[in-house]
Amino acid sequence: MKKLKGQGAVQNIQQRYQKVQYEDYYDDLIWEEQPKNKVELIKVFPKTIVNYVKGMPFGYSVNPYQGCEHGCSYCYARPSHEYWSYNAGVDFERKLLYKVNAVELLQKTFAKRSYVPKPIALSGNTDCYQPVESKLKLTQAILETCLLHKHPVQILTKNALILRDVDLLSELAKNNLVSVSFSINSLDESLRMAMEPRTSTIKNRLKALNILAERGIPSSAIMGPIIPALNSHEILNVMAEVAKAGGIGVGMTIIRLNDTVAPVFEDWVRTHYPQRADKVLNQIKTLHKGELGNLKNKSNRTGSGNISDIIKQTYELGLKKYFSEKPSRRPLDCSQFIPKITNQLRMF
Repeated sequence: MKKLKGQGAVQNIQQRYQKVQYEDYYDDLIWEEQPKNKVELIKVFPKTIVNYVKGMPFGYSVNPYQGCEHGCSYCYARPSHEYWSYNAGVDFERKLLYKVNAVELLQKTFAKRSYVPKPIALSGNTDCYQPVESKLKLTQAILETCLLHKHPVQILTKNALILRDVDLLSELAKNNLVSVSFSINSLDESLRMAMEPRTSTIKNRLKALNILAERGIPSSAIMGPIIPALNSHEILNVMAEVAKAGGIGVGMTIIRLNDTVAPVFEDWVRTHYPQRADKVLNQIKTLHKGELGNLKNKSNRTGSGNISDIIKQTYELGLKKYFSEKPSRRPLDCSQFIPKITNQLRMF
């Protein structure tokens, strides 16, 4: 298949919820080449914005955007685009839904008597600092609202655009109301450009982590996902660079390709790494009992088997070597929460 510049998905794939499938047709006599896919911004007006998340270190998630320009070929959020009648392939990267009423809904949630404050995770599904955020500024408005209400928030991103909001984050950090994690799973820029085509460079992510850490904002990294035969050999090197940049810790996840993520990733790896594709896919299957991914598989998050054991042991070694003397992350403070904002408070 043809590589598409600036995209992770090579093509759209079969949509699980549509009985009839449509394909784009381009007559050689009419089109010299397929037109470039441009990002389409679509307004949506959801009824809720705060999602309760069970079994995670945070209590809620907030996603101002559906779909993600970053185009990561392995992204677990791709199947969620199908609930909007779009495709998990190219559509996920080029048809972006943005929640215009995000702040209004957040304020209404905070004002409910039944609301119990717990850390809100931004980017629980798609990246809150993807490129369109520089124009729409929904994430910035959400952070301003959290600061006003003294509500704790956790951020995960692959984009150095977060530096735009460094002053906001500093104010939140003064009251132990924020923590930031950067997704960094490789130091190989050529792999990054193929696998995560529209994310910030690794160099810029590490630089952003360093700047936040120097400003007193608790910052760490997530190596996610670790992919055997692609980036699994880089674990210790990534951990060393994160520690050097001032990160206080590193988390790790092993790749799992559930639902329609699997065909997107398989198309991608066969297009970009054809000689290595079978090895990559077969080793992923050894992590998940012969499947590329299975939501019902209890080993799904960390994998199982010999390759998984080696990855985990390497990760544990890295923690001891680079992070044993780092300060541990404090739990974010929920006790300062202000449910309703008076006009006097708004002045500040």
